[in-house]
Amino acid sequence: MKLTELSIPGLFLLESPVWGDDRGFFREWFKFSDFAASGVDFQARQANLSMSSRDVVRGLHYSLAPEGQAKVVTCVFGELDDVIVDVRVGSPAFGRVEVVSLSASEERSVLLPAGVAHGFCVTSDHAALSYLLSSPFNAAMELEIDPFDAAINVPWSLRGEPIVSAKDRGAPSLADRMAHGQLPPFA
Repeated sequence: MKLTELSIPGLFLLESPVWGDDRGFFREWFKFSDFAASGVDFQARQANLSMSSRDVVRGLHYSLAPEGQAKVVTCVFGELDDVIVDVRVGSPAFGRVEVVSLSASEERSVLLPAGVAHGFCVTSDHAALSYLLSSPFNAAMELEIDPFDAAINVPWSLRGEPIVSAKDRGAPSLADRMAHGQLPPFA
């Protein structure tokens, strides 16, 4: 597995070979020893799976859990654009947006550092995203930012009207979260 750091500190593109034949394909999308060899310490504490249809936008979500919550995400069905926004106060990349296109049949996954906001938009008819989390979900510590906040300006790949939860649609802006001290620090 190849780990390449992107423009947000601690955010890595993960590339692993896809072996295919007439039966389908096989891919290793997480291997602890490859992370350790690259100097990245990630230990999974929870796994999640999300299935969505075209034009669903989920996010932007982040955690204020005291132990932090890093994520390894990969598309296991269909195609989607994975969106990462650095919302860590003091980060040299604060406010920066990275979009990584993920497909079940391709070699890419993403390692998100603790404290960044995460979301995605489904670009195929249906898609499933699998998450490994470094800490368990803690509802009291999970927050969201408006995915359509003009100050962030995420380039969502939508073909129609976005399908968004009421919670995400009503989420505060990045500026509101900052003003209320509801953003994580850059470690």
